[in-house]
Amino acid sequence: MHGYVSHFTMRLDAKGRVSVPAPFRAVLGRDGFEGLYCFPSPHQPAVDAGGNQLIAEIERRLGGFQSLTAEHDFVATALFGISEVLKIDAEGRVTLSESIKTHAGITSELVFVGQGFKFQIWEPERFAAHRAEAMRRALAMFQSGAAAAGERS
Repeated sequence: MHGYVSHFTMRLDAKGRVSVPAPFRAVLGRDGFEGLYCFPSPHQPAVDAGGNQLIAEIERRLGGFQSLTAEHDFVATALFGISEVLKIDAEGRVTLSESIKTHAGITSELVFVGQGFKFQIWEPERFAAHRAEAMRRALAMFQSGAAAAGERS
C-alpha cells in the first residue's frame, strides 16, 4: 500500500509544533506535495489532511456538482475555502493553526490516523471514542455483508 496507514500519537512542542510521522511524510513526498493540505473535517471533530491525492478526491467530488451553483459553492467553501497549507520544516514539523486546534480540541497531544488517500488529526480522547464507534460500525457492516452474501449463495 502506498497511502497513509496506522496511527501515531504525538505531542506539540513548546512552540506549538508537531512532527508529522515519517511514514506520512514519505507518502507526501511520493505524492509530490510540498507541505500539508488540511481542513476541518465536515463530519468529525478532526482535521482531514494530505497532499495531491486528497485534493484530487475533492476535485473529483466537486465534479459531480454543476459549476456556479449553490451546492457546488457550499462544498467548495467547506473543502477548499477554509483549508490551509501548512509548511513542513526541515525537521518534519508543522505548526497547527489555532482554528485547526480548536476544531479538533487539540491542546498538547494529537493522533495522526491513516485513511489511505488521506489522514486525520485527532485529539487522543476523541479519537479513542471514534475508534470504538468505527470498529463497532465496521463489524456490523462486515456481518451484514456476510449475511447478505450467504443469502445469495
